[in-house]
Amino acid sequence: MDASNAPILLTLKVASLATLVAALVGIPLARWVACSRNWLRDWIDAMLMLPLVLPPTVLGYYLIVVVGRNGPLGSWLENVFGVSLMFTWQGAVIAATLVALPLVYKAARAAFEEVSSSYEHAARLLGSGEIELFFRVTLPVASRGIVAGLMLTFARAMGEFGATLMIAGNLPGKTQTLSIAIYDAVQAGQEDYAIFLVGIISLLCVGVLLGSGRLLQVRY
Repeated sequence: MDASNAPILLTLKVASLATLVAALVGIPLARWVACSRNWLRDWIDAMLMLPLVLPPTVLGYYLIVVVGRNGPLGSWLENVFGVSLMFTWQGAVIAATLVALPLVYKAARAAFEEVSSSYEHAARLLGSGEIELFFRVTLPVASRGIVAGLMLTFARAMGEFGATLMIAGNLPGKTQTLSIAIYDAVQAGQEDYAIFLVGIISLLCVGVLLGSGRLLQVRY
Protein backbone atom coordinates (compact mmCIF):
# COMPACT_ATOMS: atom_id res chain seq x y z
CA MET A 1 0.00 0.00 0.00
CA ASP A 2 1.35 3.43 -1.00
CA ALA A 3 2.35 5.32 2.15
CA SER A 4 0.79 8.52 0.81
CA ASN A 5 -2.60 6.80 0.46
CA ALA A 6 -2.45 4.95 3.79
CA PRO A 7 -4.12 7.77 5.83
CA ILE A 8 -6.94 7.97 3.28
CA LEU A 9 -7.70 4.25 3.31
CA LEU A 10 -7.39 4.05 7.10
CA THR A 11 -9.71 7.03 7.53
CA LEU A 12 -12.35 5.48 5.27
CA LYS A 13 -12.15 2.22 7.23
CA VAL A 14 -12.32 3.94 10.61
CA ALA A 15 -15.16 6.24 9.54
CA SER A 16 -17.17 3.36 8.05
CA LEU A 17 -16.88 1.20 11.15
CA ALA A 18 -17.54 4.16 13.45
CA THR A 19 -20.70 5.00 11.48
CA LEU A 20 -21.88 1.38 11.73
CA VAL A 21 -21.32 1.24 15.49
CA ALA A 22 -22.91 4.67 15.99
CA ALA A 23 -25.96 3.49 14.03
CA LEU A 24 -26.32 0.30 16.07
CA VAL A 25 -26.18 2.31 19.30
CA GLY A 26 -27.77 5.62 18.32
CA ILE A 27 -30.83 4.52 16.34
CA PRO A 28 -32.37 2.26 19.03
CA LEU A 29 -31.67 4.88 21.70
CA ALA A 30 -33.20 7.58 19.50
CA ARG A 31 -36.33 5.48 19.11
CA TRP A 32 -36.57 4.92 22.86
CA VAL A 33 -36.06 8.59 23.71
CA ALA A 34 -38.56 9.69 21.03
CA CYS A 35 -41.27 7.43 22.49
CA SER A 36 -40.40 7.44 26.19
CA ARG A 37 -41.84 9.60 28.93
CA ASN A 38 -39.48 8.11 31.49
CA TRP A 39 -37.73 10.54 33.85
CA LEU A 40 -34.39 9.21 32.56
CA ARG A 41 -35.18 10.48 29.08
CA ASP A 42 -33.70 13.96 29.50
CA TRP A 43 -30.58 12.62 31.21
CA ILE A 44 -29.93 10.08 28.47
CA ASP A 45 -30.55 12.71 25.82
CA ALA A 46 -28.05 15.05 27.48
CA MET A 47 -25.40 12.34 27.80
CA LEU A 48 -25.77 11.31 24.17
CA MET A 49 -25.44 14.91 23.00
CA LEU A 50 -22.53 15.70 25.34
CA PRO A 51 -19.77 14.68 22.85
CA LEU A 52 -21.09 17.37 20.52
CA VAL A 53 -20.12 20.18 22.92
CA LEU A 54 -17.18 18.78 24.87
CA PRO A 55 -13.66 19.42 23.50
CA PRO A 56 -12.36 16.32 21.68
CA THR A 57 -9.34 16.23 23.99
CA VAL A 58 -11.68 15.89 26.98
CA LEU A 59 -13.39 12.97 25.26
CA GLY A 60 -9.97 11.50 24.56
CA TYR A 61 -9.08 11.77 28.22
CA TYR A 62 -12.29 10.01 29.25
CA LEU A 63 -11.49 7.23 26.79
CA ILE A 64 -8.00 6.83 28.23
CA VAL A 65 -9.51 6.60 31.73
CA VAL A 66 -11.95 3.89 30.59
CA VAL A 67 -10.06 1.85 27.96
CA GLY A 68 -6.46 2.60 28.96
CA ARG A 69 -4.40 -0.17 30.51
CA ASN A 70 -5.29 1.05 34.00
CA GLY A 71 -8.94 1.70 33.14
CA PRO A 72 -11.75 -0.70 34.08
CA LEU A 73 -12.50 -1.81 30.51
CA GLY A 74 -8.93 -1.62 29.29
CA SER A 75 -7.49 -3.70 32.12
CA TRP A 76 -10.28 -6.28 31.75
CA LEU A 77 -9.64 -6.65 28.02
CA GLU A 78 -5.91 -7.02 28.57
CA ASN A 79 -6.22 -9.49 31.44
CA VAL A 80 -8.89 -11.67 29.83
CA PHE A 81 -8.12 -11.42 26.11
CA GLY A 82 -4.64 -9.94 26.03
CA VAL A 83 -5.98 -7.03 23.97
CA SER A 84 -5.07 -3.36 24.30
CA LEU A 85 -6.99 -0.66 22.45
CA MET A 86 -4.40 2.05 23.04
CA PHE A 87 -2.41 3.05 19.96
CA THR A 88 -4.45 0.84 17.62
CA TRP A 89 -6.79 1.59 14.73
CA GLN A 90 -9.56 -0.03 16.75
CA GLY A 91 -9.01 2.70 19.34
CA ALA A 92 -9.43 5.23 16.54
CA VAL A 93 -12.79 3.63 15.70
CA ILE A 94 -13.93 4.02 19.32
CA ALA A 95 -12.88 7.67 19.37
CA ALA A 96 -14.61 8.44 16.07
CA THR A 97 -17.75 6.62 17.21
CA LEU A 98 -18.00 8.59 20.41
CA VAL A 99 -17.50 11.94 18.68
CA ALA A 100 -19.91 11.21 15.80
CA LEU A 101 -22.66 9.42 17.76
CA PRO A 102 -24.68 12.59 18.55
CA LEU A 103 -25.23 13.27 14.84
CA VAL A 104 -26.93 9.97 14.03
CA TYR A 105 -28.79 10.01 17.34
CA LYS A 106 -30.16 13.53 16.86
CA ALA A 107 -31.15 12.90 13.23
CA ALA A 108 -32.83 9.59 14.07
CA ARG A 109 -34.70 11.05 17.01
CA ALA A 110 -36.03 13.92 14.90
CA ALA A 111 -37.04 11.47 12.15
CA PHE A 112 -38.87 9.20 14.59
CA GLU A 113 -40.67 12.13 16.18
CA GLU A 114 -41.95 13.20 12.75
CA VAL A 115 -43.54 9.82 12.03
CA SER A 116 -47.31 10.23 12.21
CA SER A 117 -48.81 8.32 15.12
CA SER A 118 -51.77 7.44 12.87
CA TYR A 119 -49.54 5.10 10.83
CA GLU A 120 -48.45 3.23 13.92
CA HIS A 121 -51.98 3.17 15.35
CA ALA A 122 -53.33 1.70 12.12
CA ALA A 123 -50.62 -0.97 12.10
CA ARG A 124 -51.45 -1.95 15.68
CA LEU A 125 -55.14 -2.25 14.78
CA LEU A 126 -54.10 -4.63 11.99
CA GLY A 127 -52.34 -6.82 14.53
CA SER A 128 -48.70 -5.76 14.14
CA GLY A 129 -46.42 -6.34 17.12
CA GLU A 130 -43.99 -3.68 18.26
CA ILE A 131 -40.98 -5.21 16.52
CA GLU A 132 -42.87 -5.70 13.25
CA LEU A 133 -44.29 -2.17 13.61
CA PHE A 134 -40.81 -0.72 13.96
CA PHE A 135 -39.26 -2.48 10.95
CA ARG A 136 -42.25 -2.31 8.60
CA VAL A 137 -43.74 1.09 9.43
CA THR A 138 -41.68 3.39 11.65
CA LEU A 139 -38.20 2.72 10.25
CA PRO A 140 -39.15 2.98 6.54
CA VAL A 141 -41.00 6.26 7.13
CA ALA A 142 -38.08 7.72 9.09
CA SER A 143 -35.41 6.25 6.80
CA ARG A 144 -34.50 9.40 4.85
CA GLY A 145 -33.77 11.42 7.96
CA ILE A 146 -31.79 8.55 9.45
CA VAL A 147 -29.72 8.04 6.29
CA ALA A 148 -28.98 11.76 6.15
CA GLY A 149 -27.83 11.59 9.76
CA LEU A 150 -25.62 8.60 8.98
CA MET A 151 -23.98 10.52 6.15
CA LEU A 152 -23.20 13.41 8.49
CA THR A 153 -21.92 10.90 11.05
CA PHE A 154 -19.55 9.46 8.44
CA ALA A 155 -18.26 12.93 7.56
CA ARG A 156 -17.70 13.81 11.21
CA ALA A 157 -15.89 10.52 11.84
CA MET A 158 -13.57 11.22 8.91
CA GLY A 159 -12.59 14.57 10.38
CA GLU A 160 -12.01 13.45 13.97
CA PHE A 161 -8.63 14.57 15.34
CA GLY A 162 -8.28 15.28 19.07
CA ALA A 163 -9.75 12.18 20.68
CA THR A 164 -8.19 9.95 18.02
CA LEU A 165 -4.74 11.40 18.60
CA MET A 166 -5.01 10.83 22.35
CA ILE A 167 -6.16 7.22 22.27
CA ALA A 168 -4.73 5.91 18.98
CA GLY A 169 -1.65 8.07 18.67
CA ASN A 170 0.10 8.99 15.44
CA LEU A 171 1.67 5.87 13.97
CA PRO A 172 2.11 6.23 10.17
CA GLY A 173 0.47 3.34 8.34
CA LYS A 174 -1.17 2.06 11.54
CA THR A 175 -3.16 4.78 13.34
CA GLN A 176 -2.43 7.95 11.36
CA THR A 177 -5.76 9.13 10.01
CA LEU A 178 -6.30 11.83 7.41
CA SER A 179 -6.69 14.74 9.82
CA ILE A 180 -3.57 13.74 11.76
CA ALA A 181 -1.60 13.26 8.53
CA ILE A 182 -2.58 16.78 7.45
CA TYR A 183 -1.34 18.16 10.76
CA ASP A 184 1.94 16.27 10.38
CA ALA A 185 2.41 17.46 6.81
CA VAL A 186 1.87 21.09 7.79
CA GLN A 187 4.29 20.76 10.69
CA ALA A 188 6.90 19.19 8.40
CA GLY A 189 6.49 21.85 5.72
CA GLN A 190 5.14 19.33 3.18
CA GLU A 191 2.68 21.75 1.64
CA ASP A 192 1.98 19.77 -1.54
CA TYR A 193 1.07 16.66 0.44
CA ALA A 194 -1.03 18.70 2.88
CA ILE A 195 -2.91 20.34 0.00
CA PHE A 196 -3.52 16.92 -1.56
CA LEU A 197 -4.96 15.49 1.65
CA VAL A 198 -7.00 18.63 2.37
CA GLY A 199 -8.46 18.44 -1.12
CA ILE A 200 -9.42 14.78 -0.68
CA ILE A 201 -11.22 15.23 2.63
CA SER A 202 -12.85 18.47 1.47
CA LEU A 203 -14.29 16.79 -1.63
CA LEU A 204 -15.52 13.84 0.39
CA CYS A 205 -17.22 16.06 2.97
CA VAL A 206 -18.81 18.31 0.34
CA GLY A 207 -20.19 15.23 -1.40
CA VAL A 208 -21.63 13.92 1.86
CA LEU A 209 -23.21 17.28 2.70
CA LEU A 210 -24.77 17.60 -0.77
CA GLY A 211 -26.15 14.07 -0.53
CA SER A 212 -27.59 14.51 2.95
CA GLY A 213 -29.07 17.87 1.94
CA ARG A 214 -30.90 16.31 -0.99
CA LEU A 215 -32.32 13.59 1.23
CA LEU A 216 -33.60 16.11 3.76
CA GLN A 217 -35.28 18.16 1.01
CA VAL A 218 -37.50 15.24 0.01
CA ARG A 219 -41.01 15.46 1.41
CA TYR A 220 -43.39 12.58 1.78
